[in-house]
Amino acid sequence: MKRAALQLYRLAVLALIAWLIRDLALRQRIQGDTPVKVDEVTKFFTNAAALRPDDSERDGLFVLDRDGRELGYVVRTQPRCRDIIGYCGVTDTLIALDPDWTILGLKVRASEDTRTHVGDVVMDRKFLKKWNGMKWDSAADLDLKKAGIEGVSGATMTSMGIARAVKARLKMSKDEIAARPPLHFGWRDWGMCAVLATAGLMAFGKPAWRHRWKRPYQFALILYVGFISGDLLAQSLLAGWAKSGIPWTTAPGLVLLTAASFLIPWATRMPLYCHHVCPHGAAQELLGRVAPARWHVKLPAALSRGLEYLPAALLLAVLLVVMLVIPLDLAGFEAFDAYLIRSAGFATIAVAIVGLVVSLFVPQAYCRFGCPTGALLNFIRTRGPTDHFTRRDAAALAFVALAAVLNWKFLPLNQWLMGLQ
Repeated sequence: MKRAALQLYRLAVLALIAWLIRDLALRQRIQGDTPVKVDEVTKFFTNAAALRPDDSERDGLFVLDRDGRELGYVVRTQPRCRDIIGYCGVTDTLIALDPDWTILGLKVRASEDTRTHVGDVVMDRKFLKKWNGMKWDSAADLDLKKAGIEGVSGATMTSMGIARAVKARLKMSKDEIAARPPLHFGWRDWGMCAVLATAGLMAFGKPAWRHRWKRPYQFALILYVGFISGDLLAQSLLAGWAKSGIPWTTAPGLVLLTAASFLIPWATRMPLYCHHVCPHGAAQELLGRVAPARWHVKLPAALSRGLEYLPAALLLAVLLVVMLVIPLDLAGFEAFDAYLIRSAGFATIAVAIVGLVVSLFVPQAYCRFGCPTGALLNFIRTRGPTDHFTRRDAAALAFVALAAVLNWKFLPLNQWLMGLQ
């Protein structure tokens, strides 16, 4: 029971951090640097008590009462309509809808346009009410001219900028919902299924068969997974999925690989991805066997123990980059994008080359001392009867606490960072 509880704890740690990243990214995308507050929507929903971000393509906020019941929905025109300018700036307009997606009204939240022009629009008795009673889809397809939506006298450009932004914002979400791709298996997905099936045989098959085919299989991994398909696990991939969602329908093979890479070691102790799928691990092992034994260097115990903290430090750096929205390319933290030669950056190529060269002298050096993705997969892996709560598990809890603080304080931190820039 203790081992089962420990494994559930580790799985919960990863799931909670992923949820905190997802929640933060969702609020950043919907709310930006000027989040909608409850008191802004009470004009339309008198019993409003809370707002909940919507993770669908609508990118708005559900309005809830004190009991958590949905009263309606609100969506902003900014920051998604930054390119629609009125007279001399953009205007952020709040659109309120009832549970049946009927517009209840519009409200100007803020504007970079001329104050007097915005004031004329707000004070006009009819302009902001012309959308009342329209359904979301009808307003998205509205012909402004035929609908008789004309500019407010004295503030024509400002008011028509608001009208065009409202239409564009609603149409963006409508088109994105309509464009949801169906489940599709392409050649890369079928190829990954074949790789996973073969990896399963290499991991759990008869020892004689595995020993016989190990070298040809490693060469095939480097060629196909590394240079042809390029479907490798990496922090850039996992962070992107945590923020934006999992591409179940467009990349099912890669999703299946990710699920197997986490769940198989969690359930069976077998490090499937690191030992039997990763082309960079295969390349290091092959180089280690080619290098003469006299080349091998035995690192001092203290140095080895110190280097073993590097992957955890890289995971910490990844967490900070993702949650503070620091403009750094996570691909440069690891070696894997180097196999995508045409698009690989200098940093990831350098990491890959250094890792391979060092592996000639220290077997599997990158896997042991430089791979944050490997450290993540190793964290989730069960260790059998001797497994127990370790410093690594305590550190994982500290990661959760840090992610929770960054999630809670994301607006003040982002505003402070923007001030520094």
